[in-house]
Amino acid sequence: MSTLRLGIPKGSLQETTVAMFRKAGYDIQVSSRSYYPAVDDPEIECILIRAQEMARYVAEGILDAGLTGYDWILETGMNVVEVGELVYGKVGRKPLRWVLAVPENSPVERVQDLQGKRIATEAVGMTRAYLAKHAVEAIVEFSWGATEVKPPRLADAIVEITETGSSLSANNLRIVDTLCETTTRFIASPEAWQDPWKKAKIEKLVMLLKAVLAAEKKVGLMLNVSQQNLRKVLDILPALHHPTVSPLADQGWFALITVIDETVVRDLIPDLIRAGAEGIVEYSLNKVL
Repeated sequence: MSTLRLGIPKGSLQETTVAMFRKAGYDIQVSSRSYYPAVDDPEIECILIRAQEMARYVAEGILDAGLTGYDWILETGMNVVEVGELVYGKVGRKPLRWVLAVPENSPVERVQDLQGKRIATEAVGMTRAYLAKHAVEAIVEFSWGATEVKPPRLADAIVEITETGSSLSANNLRIVDTLCETTTRFIASPEAWQDPWKKAKIEKLVMLLKAVLAAEKKVGLMLNVSQQNLRKVLDILPALHHPTVSPLADQGWFALITVIDETVVRDLIPDLIRAGAEGIVEYSLNKVL
């Protein structure tokens, strides 16, 4: 039987990734004592790998596919196939940024002001490429963690990843520039992508994971409405395409089913009731395709 060797990002993305796979229909069980999670699909073999290393192992064919950040694809420069973009993170659902930051009272206002200075970062390759693009020569040191606390004594500036910038502000740092935006990518090795069975398996996984993310912003609504109020309800009821309308056993009554943005529900339900809708049920969704 063919098997897909799949890298699951260990660390900050691990819990969110496992939960997302569960909603997609794949139950991944992670043991604290093993780097090989169990999965209820005999065609998949999971391995926990740090996101920073994922692209290398995929590019070398040690893994057939995996999930990692676009930033680490850039950082490593590895030859991988980017199959799909999955916008999710540890907490939020929007892209993260790698930024250049300096102390609040620093005289640095632009990257050129860092000529000859010291920069601490985990993304050394990305930072060096950024400096070269701006014709700036500076010392770039790898940071093993707690990068925000290094300026001003241990570094003149840092390049760090952020979502809101709140952690930087809490450490009295201000952003000078953005190096790149990053989201999670589902990647495949060139070799696996040429294998028809593995390619089909990967495409199936990406389709289902994207469906899970699409469902997070939607809810389903079911409601009943009489014939005389049907047009009024339909006129105010949004839908992905058109609501499903089915006749009920009681003559002159219909059941409506639709999928809508979760953000509009609180204002929409009172309007539906005023328009004559009854028996309204809101329910969560696992996937939207």
